[in-house]
Amino acid sequence: MGPPLKQREAEREAITAPEGLAALSLDALTSVAYGPQAILVVLVTAGAAALPDVVPVTVAIVALLAVLVLSYIQVIDAYPGGGGAYAVSRENLGVRASLLAGASLIVDYTLTVAVSIAAGVAALTSAVPALAPFTVEIGLMMLAIIMVMNLRGVGESARAFLLPTFLFIVGLLAVIAAGWLRPSVPAAPIPPPAVPHVLEPIGALLLLRAFAAGCSALTGVEAIANGVPLFRAPSAVRAKWTEVMLGVILGIMLLGLAGLATRFHVAPQAAQTVLSQIMTAAVGRGPVYYVVALSITVVLGLAANTSFGGLPVLASLLASDNYLPHVFAVRGDRQVFQYGIWVLALGAAALIVAVGGNTDALIPMYAIGVFTGFTLSQSGMVVHWWRTRPKRWRLRTGLNALGAVATGVSTVVFVLSKFTSGAWVVVAVIPLLILLFTRVRRYYDFVREELALGELPGPLVPRSTLVIVPIRGLSRLTSLALSDAVSFGQNVVAVSVLFDDASVARLEADWERWQPGVRLVTLRSQYRSVVRPILRFVNSIEVSGHDRVMILIPEIVPAHWFQGFLHNQMSIILAAALRNRENVVVGMMPLHLRDERR
Repeated sequence: MGPPLKQREAEREAITAPEGLAALSLDALTSVAYGPQAILVVLVTAGAAALPDVVPVTVAIVALLAVLVLSYIQVIDAYPGGGGAYAVSRENLGVRASLLAGASLIVDYTLTVAVSIAAGVAALTSAVPALAPFTVEIGLMMLAIIMVMNLRGVGESARAFLLPTFLFIVGLLAVIAAGWLRPSVPAAPIPPPAVPHVLEPIGALLLLRAFAAGCSALTGVEAIANGVPLFRAPSAVRAKWTEVMLGVILGIMLLGLAGLATRFHVAPQAAQTVLSQIMTAAVGRGPVYYVVALSITVVLGLAANTSFGGLPVLASLLASDNYLPHVFAVRGDRQVFQYGIWVLALGAAALIVAVGGNTDALIPMYAIGVFTGFTLSQSGMVVHWWRTRPKRWRLRTGLNALGAVATGVSTVVFVLSKFTSGAWVVVAVIPLLILLFTRVRRYYDFVREELALGELPGPLVPRSTLVIVPIRGLSRLTSLALSDAVSFGQNVVAVSVLFDDASVARLEADWERWQPGVRLVTLRSQYRSVVRPILRFVNSIEVSGHDRVMILIPEIVPAHWFQGFLHNQMSIILAAALRNRENVVVGMMPLHLRDERR
């Protein structure tokens, strides 16, 4: 996905504070496309009279946003190495809490990609209804583009997304300003709200459900704290500035859109998103609408980039702690954790296909994971300040305690209110991920014990090795393989599997004339099988007198990949059959053929 980067060149992939908005904040910023709508979807169950309550509910959400921003600024100060909720929980709350945080964030990051892309496609189909039948295809195409950009490097993707990010911010703020300057009655009439036949009474439970649903707009606030190492030095300072910018911009957008939803009497509609209705009422269906709608579509799709910046880093930390396969901690040629990127893309693609690209089907599963991470992170910071007691530790403890209580209540309300609508999937998946973590860790602990890692090895012990070379007949390949075999040791045997007496006699006669100084063993096979006779020979008494057996398999490597289909691949089959045997070493001796066209 681009030319390799040297270790010292990786600095150019580090991001600035404005680039951090594009790389790590789009998830939160673009949640304005579905956060207010999620609130109104709950409120409309009580009838049109409940819709104005979107404003006080949004005020409460923005207040929680302020608490979270201040709290995560403290997390950045205390844990500049990144990891967010996982790192905080690991140090302050113990292993089980850290695994819960890690599993919750992995689920949230995957859902973030699916929800962001689905919302982006929904914005596009609201503006251009003819594209609605291609919802899934458009979503998968957007996902592929974002994945490729991130495989090229976080910094490159951040710089590529910087222009559309600022077009989105400026455009939406301009729409909000235009909406407040227009009369309260929109120029184009809006269809009446789809009010259910059975109305739910307005009460505290309804408002709590609306608050929990609207809290989906706060997902992504933690991504900056998770990805502090991605920023240029001083990384913590740049990360904190990015967190502040995110909080201010998102707060203004949420409050502005909630006020306009009430001002223009907007309600959820099947064919048009709430955001599209507000934009229509504010600026009409002219060029401005379509320019802003296009920027929203693009940036909603790009909002998935937040997860591509966060999950690979989180997965690398889990892998470093032996809770995920170590391959997740390996950086690719572009200095990115490429395996985390691939797994995230495949998981999100499966979700998009499973729900047909429907945002409403994903929202009930959304935010549970991230709010679990919020709660654990804030609780861990309370323990951190109580234990370290720096200056103003009481104020810091109180702030994080307030955040822990608020996000904890939101998590419980969200799970209870959305459990039968799809939240049960997340509740079931998170324990399965924790089980996966513990099984992986158990395996690595076993490997550590078996290899005596961390201990000084004993003296070297020489072993008696028998080198077996499977051959088909006399050829230059046979000669090269046996030459290599005798360089490994003096105990070398050439083994050939034949199917009739004439072939045996012919090979033995040729061998006698050649006199290579290596013993030949011919094996008869009545079933035209090559692998089974060699396996029997490896298990024979003649071979068992040696400490170790090395099987050196000659193979032909054609000049072109497609020419490989012209060979019988017996070397691969034999190697696969022998590889898992104890005290047996399997090696391949390739003979590279010249290009016959030269």
